[in-house]
Amino acid sequence: MKTAASPRRALNRGFTLIEILVALVVFAAMAAITWGALGQIARARSALAVEQERFAVVVRSMGDLERDLRQAISRPLRGNYGELQPALLGSGERIELSRLGYANPLAEPRSNIERVLYAIDDKRLRRGRPRAGARDHLSGALSQVSAAGGALARGRRRLHPGRPRPP
Repeated sequence: MKTAASPRRALNRGFTLIEILVALVVFAAMAAITWGALGQIARARSALAVEQERFAVVVRSMGDLERDLRQAISRPLRGNYGELQPALLGSGERIELSRLGYANPLAEPRSNIERVLYAIDDKRLRRGRPRAGARDHLSGALSQVSAAGGALARGRRRLHPGRPRPP
């Protein structure tokens, strides 16, 4: 026959206050360590996103430069005043070249040759077209900027809003 549990034994079934406090302290320490690790992961992720964006801009710029060099032609052009411009003109920090592939989707009566200017300015690679009417071709204004926070695409849209981008 079973006997009823004594009232003293019934009180010993739960946790003591010390055991609960120890468990709470261990849980709090683990939560603090986890919170610090999550904060560090978030900071690393945001720094990585910034570096990834900068790298994407550099890759895009190098792709544009490579495309322009592949499409470069060795044919002199006439300048704004009828003078012959060499197909490739450069100095230590600038290069100007003639390239094929200038988009002409509306089949306008014009050449498919484009003059492109690259320059290094304040440790940034800038891409653009020489300013019309500039006698010194290498001092022409750069209309588009590359490797400067993705401003290349913004410059193209601003200068030629209705025209599709060249390949």
